[in-house]
Amino acid sequence: MPECAFCQIVSGESEASRVFQDEHSVAFLDSRPLFAGHLLLVPREHYEVLADLPSHLLEPLFSNAQLLCRAVEKAMQAQGTFVAINNKISQSVPHLHIHIVPRNKKDGLRGFFWPRNPYRDQEHMRSTAVRLRKELERLS
Repeated sequence: MPECAFCQIVSGESEASRVFQDEHSVAFLDSRPLFAGHLLLVPREHYEVLADLPSHLLEPLFSNAQLLCRAVEKAMQAQGTFVAINNKISQSVPHLHIHIVPRNKKDGLRGFFWPRNPYRDQEHMRSTAVRLRKELERLS
């Protein structure tokens, strides 16, 4: 889907702070993060919602999500993670994506009214991506 922002990231047409990729999926920093380290994991092929994803891709996609949860917790020194998938409603890009968000008690998230905490600058985004990549290398 040439007009899909995430397909453009997967193909390399658009820039993103990638932290993980394999033959099935790509993970990159959310450009509008809830907290530093907030990742989006997308399948390489274009599927709009979870129901569209072929069953043979479920295991590799969610195994990668599990790996990324571990990496986010360690790299960001988080107490846990929040993992979410929007299907159509609140889905700003119509390409299946899994949010993996570092969480700590009393971090300010309440319900679904989430304040955005942007990266301070490009260097903050870059250094966050480096931390996550290093932890993924250690876990792999």
